[in-house]
Amino acid sequence: MTHAAPLPHSIASPTGDLAVATEGLVKRYGKDTALGGINLAAPEGGVYLLAGENGAGKSTLLRILMNLVRPDGGSTRVFGLDPQRQGPQVRAEVGYIPETHQPAYRWMTVGRLLDHHAAYYPAWDQPHADRLCRQLSLRPDAKLGSLSKGQARRAQLVCALARRPRLLLLDEPTDGLDPVARDEVLGLLSDHLADTGGTILISTHLIYEVDRLADHIGVLRGGALLAQLPREDLHRRLKLYRADGPEGWVGPANLQGVIKRAALGREIRWTVWGEEAEVATRIADSGGVVRDVASLTLDDAVVALMRAKD
Repeated sequence: MTHAAPLPHSIASPTGDLAVATEGLVKRYGKDTALGGINLAAPEGGVYLLAGENGAGKSTLLRILMNLVRPDGGSTRVFGLDPQRQGPQVRAEVGYIPETHQPAYRWMTVGRLLDHHAAYYPAWDQPHADRLCRQLSLRPDAKLGSLSKGQARRAQLVCALARRPRLLLLDEPTDGLDPVARDEVLGLLSDHLADTGGTILISTHLIYEVDRLADHIGVLRGGALLAQLPREDLHRRLKLYRADGPEGWVGPANLQGVIKRAALGREIRWTVWGEEAEVATRIADSGGVVRDVASLTLDDAVVALMRAKD
């Protein structure tokens, strides 16, 4: 008898090229393990959503990619480059928005900050930076120390986008933004992808906010990568089954791939990872009647994986 397939932990890129790849990546802080042997693969030309609760290790992983934190084991590659040995070359290809909003130079104006970035990046596009400031209602003469949380986030976004990098590393990019600004930012990210054909790796626990962008999914929990897969595979394989049966029916005794199970009277609902035809057959063979099968929203699917006991 065939069992449901395990969750996948690798992604095949259509071109075979990966923007980001880690192998056995480990980071410890004293006795605490932030990353416990991560094998992450983000294909070029897509949006990889790295989802996880606060403290899952998402920010640590992005800091390692930027060589802001040194790992304790494993390897890391960004476009085939090692951030530890080739940090300047990596940073030349990457636009990075950290989790924190606090500006390092509070006395600077927004315009001075942009000039500072322009001096270090030959690919800086000043007309593009000016357009971004206008679109985000960001005044060049405003001092960084006077910016609200949302305005500071917009300034970070301009710094990251204005040189049209091949890779964007975004750590909770919509944090602090109101709904209108959030929609504008997501639109700018879509425009960036269309203009550059680049790659975005977004780290967030707010799945619904980036739903329209993500096409590859990685789920991180407690420093472990539970799964990574193309979005279409997630929707195809992870589904909610609603079934009922005769009095006392409890469903298949050995149904594999169960993420969540809930009983309501004679009705049982399973969130199951597996092939629909096989799961439905096993429920029917146990005496049940499948009333409905539905794909989960991206938010519900990721939350289900993050909360799974096994």
